Amino acid sequence: MNKLNAKALGFAFGIVWGGGIFLLGICAMSCGWGLKWVELIQSCYIGYNATLLGSIIGAIWGFFDAGIGGVLVAWIYNKLAKQ
Repeated sequence: MNKLNAKALGFAFGIVWGGGIFLLGICAMSCGWGLKWVELIQSCYIGYNATLLGSIIGAIWGFFDAGIGGVLVAWIYNKLAKQ
């Protein structure tokens, strides 16, 4: 049975989620799309809002948040896959 590389999965999750959070902030800033989602995510990610700086802050939060989540997913998978 192959093991998941926890660092690689965490990095991949972080890049995807951080990039998505960044794009959501930019879309909300430029065309007003997704403002309710930005408001929802603002409650978790301090400093995130529909501005360029806020989108960068949200992307950093998202990268670390999903990165930790990806590491945990890989760790749990590897523990369960041993059996």
